[in-house]
Amino acid sequence: MKEKVVLAYSGGLDTSIITSWLMENYDFDVIAVCVNVGQDDDMDEVREKALKTGASKIYIEDVKEDFIKDYAFQMLKAGAVYEDKYLLGTSIARPIIAKKLVEIAHKEGAKYICHGCTGKGNDQVRFEVGITSIDPDIKIIAPWRLWDIKSREEAIDYAEAKGIEIPVTKQKIYSRDKNLWHISHEGGDLENLANEHKSDMYLLITPPEKAKDEASYINISFEQGVPKKIDGVNYGPVELMELVNKIACENGIGVIDIVENRLVGMKSRGVYETPGGTILYEAHKNLEFVTIDKQTYHYKQLIAQKYAELVYDGLWFTVLRESLDAFVNKTQENVTGDVRLKLYKGNMMVAGIKSANALYDEEISSFGASELYDHKDSEGFIKLFGLPGRIKAMIDKKNGKESY
Repeated sequence: MKEKVVLAYSGGLDTSIITSWLMENYDFDVIAVCVNVGQDDDMDEVREKALKTGASKIYIEDVKEDFIKDYAFQMLKAGAVYEDKYLLGTSIARPIIAKKLVEIAHKEGAKYICHGCTGKGNDQVRFEVGITSIDPDIKIIAPWRLWDIKSREEAIDYAEAKGIEIPVTKQKIYSRDKNLWHISHEGGDLENLANEHKSDMYLLITPPEKAKDEASYINISFEQGVPKKIDGVNYGPVELMELVNKIACENGIGVIDIVENRLVGMKSRGVYETPGGTILYEAHKNLEFVTIDKQTYHYKQLIAQKYAELVYDGLWFTVLRESLDAFVNKTQENVTGDVRLKLYKGNMMVAGIKSANALYDEEISSFGASELYDHKDSEGFIKLFGLPGRIKAMIDKKNGKESY
């Protein structure tokens, strides 16, 4: 009986040729697994293609709801943003894919898992660290680290020689990753930093200059940091993301062009479309402004940066991430309320916030009189707050030194 290998399968360039390559180089029974995180592929075509190119079986696993609810929305609550721009669309999908690959490997009795990540990318780390964190005995096969193919152009040549249909050409050679949270574009003319990226590469978002001429308004209701309603209507996680994506795309919102520091040590450039996620982050952040106290919010900002690094580096299945979640979930207990945003040609502006848990009090914060705040009290506060600096200046003066 043949050994089995589970192949993380998408039907794209890499995994299309890997199925054939595995058949040529190993005496394996290839079990393809396509994990549907919202990439909008025709799954009947994916199934047919996998079987046609040599897989003995294919699993199509729809995990969209768990992906958004347990991964993307948890990341949203943390406020995780990598290097001030990247909303981690590719990174956050990797843990649930790795988990599903291991589950099916166990079900099939497979000792091997194969992926199509390149030897220069972050995803090889995310998948392999995720897989071995769940099952340390699984063996990994990474063709891009083994075969003689050196580039995407050579991969295309291989596919053409084998008669394998692929979704890219040498003219449209962008490497793309899509899910319900975002789509990324890398490679091709983006590799020259002097090139302005072309908006015709967008697959989701209307370029801001071509977006509609009238502003749109959207009201997002959160419960303990989780978006639940759009314009007063309840939606499940998937339906809510689909609707917010649609609204954002129509208004040209959610494109970034970033040169990021990859985990494997080099810088890389990517153009990412994250329409709905961009809106949700903006709304969530502004609701936190009014419902979380200063000390907690400032510390949470530090946590958010570390959380983003963990997601980016593929360290989801760690005690540290679970521990940070405990902190994050505590901070979100009062992050309940409504945020209204005005959207116009790629821009967002807060148009109103309502929350029963708001720490903002109009009477206290206004310039007028208040029973809880006497203007005269600030004099003593300022003296005490500035006392260390005052003492230093006194000592400097006594010793004949200038203070600053």
